Amino acid sequence: MSGVRRGMVAGLVLLTLLVVAPLAVRWLTRAPADEPAVTVVDARGEERRVGLREMKRLPAHERQGEAQNQYGNWRDGGVYTGALLLDILGTGPYETVEAVAEDGYRVTIERARVEDEDYPMVLAYARDGAAVPAWEDGFRLVVLPEDGRVSNEEYQADSAGSFWVKNVARLILHAPRPDDES
Repeated sequence: MSGVRRGMVAGLVLLTLLVVAPLAVRWLTRAPADEPAVTVVDARGEERRVGLREMKRLPAHERQGEAQNQYGNWRDGGVYTGALLLDILGTGPYETVEAVAEDGYRVTIERARVEDEDYPMVLAYARDGAAVPAWEDGFRLVVLPEDGRVSNEEYQADSAGSFWVKNVARLILHAPRPDDES
């Protein structure tokens, strides 16, 4: 009889650990409410905050960058530091990512652009040494090719600069359509 009780107690302890451990890890790794963060919404609609500390633990991507706007002018030159957008998004399925700024500006980005190694998309947390929260552009989505410049022609866009989103608040992943899934 005491062997059965020990087994039940051991099973209860194991079950408790299996339930509590993931919750504790999630609680311990979440961004504090006062820490600068972006919200990532996965294709199922589940949200997670990615804070500045978590971004800084990812491999840093630092490079000179500037983009051409719809008038052909070069804008926003500087040395940007941040994490690859791919690293922030994780491995979930998506077809497009919608980057939403604090002021409501939004741009939808196809998966092929997000994964383009020649034009890496970076969520920058610093520019020219000034970091969030002191950097007024906040988290900024930038495209940083090796030569540092993104022209409209080479990026095949009316405005390559339209992909450079200031003060990113949310990254929303849109699921692939059922007929597109592999």
